[in-house]
Amino acid sequence: MATRSDLCNAIRALAMDAVQQANSGHPGMPMGMAEIAEVLWRQHLRHNPANPRWAERDRFVISNGHGSMLLYALLHLSGYDLPIEELKNFRQLHSKTPGHPEYGLTPGVETTTGPLGQGISNAVGMAIAERVLAAHFNRPGFDIVDHRTYAFLGDGCMMEGISHEACALAGTLGLHKLIAFYDDNAISIDSEKGHIREWFSDDTVKRFEAYGWNVIARVNGHDSGAIERAIEQAKRVGDRPTLICCKTVIAKGAPKKANTGAAHGAPLGAQEVAATRAAIGWQHPPFEIPADIYAAWDARGRGAQWEQSWNERFAAYAKAFPAEAEEFRRRIAGELPARWNATKAALLQQTAAKAETIATRKASQNVLEALGPALPELIGGSADLAASNLTLWAGSKPLGRTGGGNYLYFGVREFGMCAIANGIALHGGLIPYAATFLVFSDYARNALRMAALMRQRVVFVFTHDSIGLGEDGPTHQPIEHAASLRLVPNMDLWRPCDASETALAWAAALERRDGPSSLLLSRQNLPPQQRSAQTAASIARGAYVLADAADAKPAAVLIATGSEVALAMAARAVLDTQGIAVRVVSMPSTQVFDRQDPGYREAVLPRGVPRLAIEAGVSDFWRKYVGLEGDVIGVDRFGESAPAAQLFELFGFTVDNVVRHTQALLAAGRTR
Repeated sequence: MATRSDLCNAIRALAMDAVQQANSGHPGMPMGMAEIAEVLWRQHLRHNPANPRWAERDRFVISNGHGSMLLYALLHLSGYDLPIEELKNFRQLHSKTPGHPEYGLTPGVETTTGPLGQGISNAVGMAIAERVLAAHFNRPGFDIVDHRTYAFLGDGCMMEGISHEACALAGTLGLHKLIAFYDDNAISIDSEKGHIREWFSDDTVKRFEAYGWNVIARVNGHDSGAIERAIEQAKRVGDRPTLICCKTVIAKGAPKKANTGAAHGAPLGAQEVAATRAAIGWQHPPFEIPADIYAAWDARGRGAQWEQSWNERFAAYAKAFPAEAEEFRRRIAGELPARWNATKAALLQQTAAKAETIATRKASQNVLEALGPALPELIGGSADLAASNLTLWAGSKPLGRTGGGNYLYFGVREFGMCAIANGIALHGGLIPYAATFLVFSDYARNALRMAALMRQRVVFVFTHDSIGLGEDGPTHQPIEHAASLRLVPNMDLWRPCDASETALAWAAALERRDGPSSLLLSRQNLPPQQRSAQTAASIARGAYVLADAADAKPAAVLIATGSEVALAMAARAVLDTQGIAVRVVSMPSTQVFDRQDPGYREAVLPRGVPRLAIEAGVSDFWRKYVGLEGDVIGVDRFGESAPAAQLFELFGFTVDNVVRHTQALLAAGRTR
């Protein structure tokens, strides 16, 4: 009969064998956290290997994602659809066991981790989502949402600044359904000849206590009984998240490489693997697990019972509260409300009819006012800039320490905010939005990338989108940011020119289920553009002909986004008086436009017609649209501190300059 030691050693063996076969990976963490994982997964984690997407499962996040073989071993041993062949193919092309866990690729992986600190931040978002959904749907006698989020994290996660941001907020919110395990092994890659105390001497216990966490300190991470008692204690706490500080030995069991940096990010080596087998008493060949160990690990029976019990409870709930049950199903499925199309149509019609001269950040707030009541799953907030981002709306209810809410005051925590939003989206049942100034997207950049990598429906609201920010100067004026975000695969970026484009951009972001969207919004007021119904419908295609030449073929095409669309329209009027008929193309989303069929793209940007792009940002991005023979009016240096109107003039965003560039473009074409 398999002993508890055997069950832990199965993890150690699989980890060291897979890393050794791949000749790449991190064996130390899986070997060091084996006991913690065994206690959690076999005694506490509620999950169903046959249905990794079961709504009421506990969430498990491995924030120290370099130790991915720990997770793969747990999934394989527990009965998920991850056969031993996949573990043998660890880190190989097209395997389901990549170097770091990837959401959507491997069954049972809740989030893509690897960039340290983001996994625990995602876990904070998951715990927030659980609280909000519980407040929305639970009724007396029917706790249909009542699960926990567990997270493993290591020294690297602790050192990354994002963990401070997210964990401080988790303490403030009192997220008691969040339990984190700190793998305190005092080893990192640079500690080949010594421990990390030379560069990481934080008092982690006092730090998390200061955040408002319940901290269980000095737990022996290799004592299953101590771990069990710590988890039970954590589950009894009803007002705070818990950090269980587990003192461990990295690569425990390896005679020479345990407790050294050599075991962190490299194979143990054939000799050390053999020596480890002997030291831990593991007599089996690589990748061979005895049947009794498989039987002891197998969670499929327990998982099926847990899910069946919940299904029965939910059926009773549906009988007592049919409307709530149907709403829960809809939201977990990620579907928009039945009346969504009618709600959207009414918003677009009302926005066009108003024809307001308005900042697009204000237009965005108007969208929230219109759509918020119809989307109870919408939850968001701002990084201490709500009054500037205009993300608060009449129905906003702050998320507090108890109960629900739909608005998060994130504080000055841009990176943590966006990673938490990713976690909320990953949990399911909610659609998050997160807001700050566009220039501060730099702080959050890797979380934005992770949202795109995982194709999560998150709406990033970035206001003060250009030198139009004005007097705050170059530190706050985004120059390269729009272009850089456009380069992120799977990220749709919208820079609307007026309230109508803003409304459509929001609708497109909410409808999109295969990736995040960034909305770039102006501080300054922008005039409404006149469109026919047919033209307005074309906004959703990313770019469209806003105004055309009266003749069959325009002399030139002016391409613009955001605040520069009005400038292009004004220049068009002047050029028309000079007998130069031009087309104005508004291109709020280059990515969406690029996905259109070739015929549509050709119709909007006809071949052989000179093109001038106009955007208050770096110019190089636009060469793909204007070609080497076209021209761009952009900003290729950092800004200045001055009123916006003066800055636009300084950088050449004037009617006269657009006219001159168009004339020069046409003249150059005639001489070629």
